[in-house]
Amino acid sequence: KRFFDKAMGANGDPDKVAIDKSGANKAAIDAINAGRDVPILVLQVKYLNNIVEQDHRAIKRVTRPMLNFKSFRSAGSVLAGIELMHMIRKGQFAIDGADAMSFADQFSVLAGIVRPV
Repeated sequence: KRFFDKAMGANGDPDKVAIDKSGANKAAIDAINAGRDVPILVLQVKYLNNIVEQDHRAIKRVTRPMLNFKSFRSAGSVLAGIELMHMIRKGQFAIDGADAMSFADQFSVLAGIVRPV
């Protein structure tokens, strides 16, 4: 319930929520809905959130050989770079002149590094 309260405080109240078959999540949403005039629609389907869950598989594949990060800061930096590269590949992040640049060149421009030609 704390998670939903915090998420709703930061992002506003949703019209509907997709959750897995977890009983704890369902109980929390039911408790929140008890005090509301317009209830939040609950979509409780086992595989409905798989798209979100599958998105981090590529990160696991890249970071598993690294074994460990020495600090939280270095882990954040590496993961931010991996996420940025995935966003560039998916076309979710565009910069001027990106059509004539490789993915690696786009990443370097965003990171502020000038790559040798």
